[in-house]
Order: sequence, then structure tokens, then C-alpha cells
Amino acid sequence: MRETFVTTATALLDDPRTTIVLADISAAAFAPAALRHPDRVINVGIREQLMVGVAGGLALTGQRPIVHSYAPFLVERAYEQIKLDLDHQGVGAVLVSVGASYDRAAAGRTHLSPADVALIDTLRDWTVHVPGHRDEVPGLLRAMVCGRDSAYLRLSTQGNARPYPHAGDLRVLRDAGPGAPLLVAVGPLLDAALAAVAELPVTVAYTHRPRPFDTAGLRALAGTEVILVEPYLAGTSARVVGDALADRPHRLRTLGVGRDDLRRYGSAEDHSRWHGLDAAGLRRSIDEFLAAVPASA
Repeated sequence: MRETFVTTATALLDDPRTTIVLADISAAAFAPAALRHPDRVINVGIREQLMVGVAGGLALTGQRPIVHSYAPFLVERAYEQIKLDLDHQGVGAVLVSVGASYDRAAAGRTHLSPADVALIDTLRDWTVHVPGHRDEVPGLLRAMVCGRDSAYLRLSTQGNARPYPHAGDLRVLRDAGPGAPLLVAVGPLLDAALAAVAELPVTVAYTHRPRPFDTAGLRALAGTEVILVEPYLAGTSARVVGDALADRPHRLRTLGVGRDDLRRYGSAEDHSRWHGLDAAGLRRSIDEFLAAVPASA
């Protein structure tokens, strides 16, 4: 996804309103673009707060900045600047992260960011895209850059076997019929979720756009049981789903990255297994949730 982002963002520099702002991360990848557009590929060095501040200033002049770094540096370290220099100023930018929740687990806790989407969710009217395949990235990035509001594109080294390029509304990939439990999978966890319920009567819907969440689609699909599988902090979208179904009896199980600090390195695949986000772990959690339905239900 990262390489696809670099290629697509470089092409978007043909629009003179587009500027890419970096803090050393991916500077080498954007070096050819910087030679062609030295005034619109800006590397501020290892100063993530300044990077977002510069983007806010550019947005005030009418530019559409693309701001890029690892998720913990872009969202967590620079959160105050996102809140003040973008949100409070009422200007828009496109934030693009790599690293996801634990893609660079070998680099330690400094490179882990399972809470990034939850932090963005404290701000007003942001669009958040979490693609599940590299081929979903170009269309999403182009649409975000052509927009005016603030948006967050969360890239990962993990992905599904095939892309599902669509606007981001819930897309049904497996229909178990009326009243069946509904599983909503976000981004790169789709394939694991499908494998987890392969033998279960569960409807599976996919989205790469958790914000704004497709609440109309959710209401059309949801029965009594809803399972939400997200590749970041577990429960991040629980409020949105709960509000959308507040007038209906329902049970919700949220699956995602746990809150415990594992204090482990390993690979991204190791962390998926430790957090129960591989197919086997998801199956255990789903079986437990569905078995808890009262016999009279």
C-alpha cells in the first residue's frame, strides 16, 4: 500500500494545489517528486508537530496538503496540532499513515498505534478510510485530495487477497439470510473474518470507511446480533453502532486490538494472533458470543 500511495500522490502533484508534507519518513521515496516539484514536496525533518502545523498554514492559503508519516508520529505525537492547526482553524488536509496498529512491531512500542482512529474520532466530521488492499488506495486517495474536508487514510502492510473498490458503504460479501448475525469487517481483517465464519450462518459485510460509518446500511442488515471486527483498538466504533441501533434490541461484540500492553516484539502476524485477530482467534470469540444467546431468544 505504501508504494501505491507514493505513486498516486506523486501523480497528484500535477495539480498545483497539492503539496506533500513529510517529516523524513518516505522522503527517499518522494525524492524524484521533490526534484520535479521542489516547492511542493516539503520535508521538515523529524518534527512531526511542525509538519502538521505547516500543513495547516498551507491549507489556509488554499493548498490541499497530503501529510504523511508513521501512525504514532502523525496522529498521536502531533494530535494537538491536528486539533488546533486543522480542526480548530476549520481547514482540511489529508493525513496518510503507515504502520497501522503493529505492522512495525519489531521496532517496539514507539511504532505501535492501535488508538489512532479513536483519537481522530474525537474530532469533527473527519472521513477515515482503512483500505484492505493496495488497489483500493489510488481511488481513495484521489477522492480525498479532491475533497475539502479533513480525511485520514490508514495504510498497512497487511491486506486481503482481493480489493473491493467502492465508496465505503457496507458491502455484503456473504448473505446468511434475514435475521442472521451480522459481522462487519473493516479493512485488512476481512479475509480473516470470512475464514472465521466459513461454516457459520453469519452475514458478512465489508467497509474500508469506518467514518462516516454507513449507519443506514447497518440498520438494513442488522438483526439481533452484531459483530464488529476492526484492525485497531477494540470498541472504537461501538458508540457509532450502538447509537445507530439504539431503538432496537441488539447485542454487540467488538473485536480489535486489545488494551493490554503486550511488551512483545515479533511480527505483525504474531500480534494478530496474540490479539485474537487471526481466523482462529476470531472464531473463538465469535463462537463464545453466539453461544451466549439466551435459549428463549
